[in-house]
Amino acid sequence: MNRRVLSLCDHSGNMVLPWLEAGYECWLVDVRHEPGEHRDGLLVRVGADVRDWLPPRMDYAIAFAFPPCTHMAVSGARWFRRKGLRALSESIDIFGACVQRCQWTGAPWMVENPVSVIASHFRRPDHTFDPCDYGDPWQKKTCLWVGNGFVMPPKRPVKPEDGNWTLKFSPSPERGNLRSVTPMGFARAVFAANHPTTKTPAALAGVGGVN
Repeated sequence: MNRRVLSLCDHSGNMVLPWLEAGYECWLVDVRHEPGEHRDGLLVRVGADVRDWLPPRMDYAIAFAFPPCTHMAVSGARWFRRKGLRALSESIDIFGACVQRCQWTGAPWMVENPVSVIASHFRRPDHTFDPCDYGDPWQKKTCLWVGNGFVMPPKRPVKPEDGNWTLKFSPSPERGNLRSVTPMGFARAVFAANHPTTKTPAALAGVGGVN
């Protein structure tokens, strides 16, 4: 069994936590980590730009990526002109590097972004979801591009309590990081649908299509 997980542009590590708890070696790559490679048991943090870093040649169980959306999300469209073309170009370049590296692993993969211009430059997302679809009671529409047999977990929605509360964070250097943290309900649902010993017919029913 492949016992390694790769997660790119991942600072919080929420997405890999269920895999880490199941005994998988998890590699988190992000420019916000301390430069270099740092191991803490089964968790390996790599401080690097994904465009300049190549994954080790290992067998991977699954790959994730969360490229920064600051310059691409349509929620910030009113600032696009002020940001300029170079900011957009850099963001698309990082997104492309994430897709390329995820595909390279040969494992099921998932790349996440909010509603953004990527749909125009790449292709429409394969799936969309809100955190409340997987037990976290808020809304924040998120798009997923997937491949190589990634299983989209079936939705088990709960009623959102406070709309998109992430929009209410006060302006700060950490605002973008806080808004982009992966909801744990979704992370655990993905694990249940894609882990070899937890796949069930109900989980497999989530394959394919835009949700």
